[in-house]
Amino acid sequence: MKQIQQQLIDDLSKASSMKEVEEIRVRYLGKKGLLTLQWKNADFKSMSPDERKNFGIEFNKTKNLAEAKIREAMEKQQAAGSRSIDVDATLPGTDRRLGCLHPITLIRMELEEIFHGMGFKVLAGNDVEEEFYNFDALNIPADHPARETQDTFWLTNGMLLRTHTSAYQVRAMKKFGTPLRAIFPGRCFRYESVDASHENTFYQLEGLMVDIDISIANLIGVMKTLLGEIFRKEVTVRLRPGFFPFVEPGFELDCQCLICEGRGCPTCKSTGWIELIPCGLVHPKVLEYGSIDSEKYSGFAFGLGLTRLAMMKFGIPEIRLFNSGDIRFYGQFPASGSI
Repeated sequence: MKQIQQQLIDDLSKASSMKEVEEIRVRYLGKKGLLTLQWKNADFKSMSPDERKNFGIEFNKTKNLAEAKIREAMEKQQAAGSRSIDVDATLPGTDRRLGCLHPITLIRMELEEIFHGMGFKVLAGNDVEEEFYNFDALNIPADHPARETQDTFWLTNGMLLRTHTSAYQVRAMKKFGTPLRAIFPGRCFRYESVDASHENTFYQLEGLMVDIDISIANLIGVMKTLLGEIFRKEVTVRLRPGFFPFVEPGFELDCQCLICEGRGCPTCKSTGWIELIPCGLVHPKVLEYGSIDSEKYSGFAFGLGLTRLAMMKFGIPEIRLFNSGDIRFYGQFPASGSI
């Protein structure tokens, strides 16, 4: 043990870097280090009780000394390294630009904050979904024409990539029951002909509220609050009849054009209104698929296109930019301001 102590001190005195000190630590205290082997190879059976006691005392003394000396050497090397830092002036500068949030992420964060304020919970659905939840449970049987407009990507196991975030409606009702206030933001997939306003991968936000005596008045109140918070001003809305299999009655919610304030312009095609949100009262069959008594409870649902909303809010004319991977595009939208 005396020899190991002296050898350790000599080795540490010659170390000139943190790497060399670490090598010495492994040499003495590692799994195959000198001290470790001393303990493993000791013949305790042949020792008398006094010899075992003395061996243990000397071993612990040497180990403690080694740990203290190595720690002291490491601190010394760290101090020396902080005083003298080698700088190679010929190396290129470091790019310290930070990353940025995707414009759809900014919209999603803002909407989640708004809905939290109205008592809605945020739930995450499944990108890969069963046919039952994506279609059948939403009152869209196999022979329904609506399936043709929502052609999607099918997997070999019979599952599919969801065509809308509405696919989580019945799962949520089964899991949480009533009363229920929830939104389901996420990614959707459809087999689309890609152009400036259509993409095969896009983002939606589905909203669902189920309780006793829910009416169209509740739907309009939530929609007006939502749009007013998004655009930071009071907006005028209207409902037009629209057909969606999972709501009855169904509506198209229009917002008075914020560009021309309803007077008519190219953006609203001179109508004074912009179509924004399909919505309606939840169909009784959908409530029943969600194990909810449709005689006692009612609710409303709506779908909001996050991608389209981001295009409107930020003035983005081309939907394919969102999935382009071009950092120059993403860096134009700071995560401050209204977020």
